[in-house]
Amino acid sequence: MAEITASLVKELRERTGAGMMDCKKALTEANGDIELAIENMRKSGAIKAAKKAGNVAADGVIKTKIDGNYGIILEVNCQTDFVAKDAGFQAFADKVLDAAVAGKITDVEVLKAQFEEERVALVAKIGENINIRRVAALEGDVLGSYQHGARIGVLVAAKGADEELVKHIAMHVAASKPEFIKPEDVSAEVVEKEYQVQLDIAMQSAVRYGTKQNCWSAAERA
Repeated sequence: MAEITASLVKELRERTGAGMMDCKKALTEANGDIELAIENMRKSGAIKAAKKAGNVAADGVIKTKIDGNYGIILEVNCQTDFVAKDAGFQAFADKVLDAAVAGKITDVEVLKAQFEEERVALVAKIGENINIRRVAALEGDVLGSYQHGARIGVLVAAKGADEELVKHIAMHVAASKPEFIKPEDVSAEVVEKEYQVQLDIAMQSAVRYGTKQNCWSAAERA
C-alpha cells in the first residue's frame, strides 16, 4: 500500500476543500492515487458537502423524544425553511434523535461522527449545508415536552407532578423564552442590571404617586 504523506493529504485538501480526515480516508481507499481519490469523493458527494460546509445553517428543526424517564432534545440545522420541511431532512433528524435516545448519547461530536456519511450524502442530494448542532438529555420521575413549530422545543423533568402539569410547564417555558434555568446560572451582572431596571420602575411609580422617599427606602432594603 502506498504511503499517505502529509503533503499528499494537504494537496487533496487544497483541491477539494474537504476535511483532513476525509482526505486521508479517500487517499487510503485509493491507495495514494490522488486523482482516483478525487473521483471517488465526487461520486460520494464529499466534495460538494465540503463546499457547502461554509454556508451558514441558520434554519432547521428542534426535536424531542421521551423514553420512560429519559428524554433527549436535539437541534439539526439546514439553510432554509424549505429544506427544513423536506421529508429526507426530517427523516435524517428523526434517525439522529432515535440514536441519541437509544444510546443515551449527549456528546454532539459522537452523533456527528456516527452520522457523517449520511449527512454528506444528504448534503449532496439537497444542496444545502446540514449540521447536527446540539443535543441535551434529562432524566426524572416525570418528563414532559412541548414543541411550537419546528424551531422551539422544550423538555422538562419534574418530581411529584403528573404528565399534564409538566406539559403545561413546558408550554409556558416555550412562551416565555427564559434565558436561564436555575438561579445560580444568573450572573451577578445580570442581577445588578435587572435590579436597576426594577428600581427605576419603582421610582417612577413612586414619583407619580408622591411616595418617592418610601419607595427608595423599600428598594434599598430589598
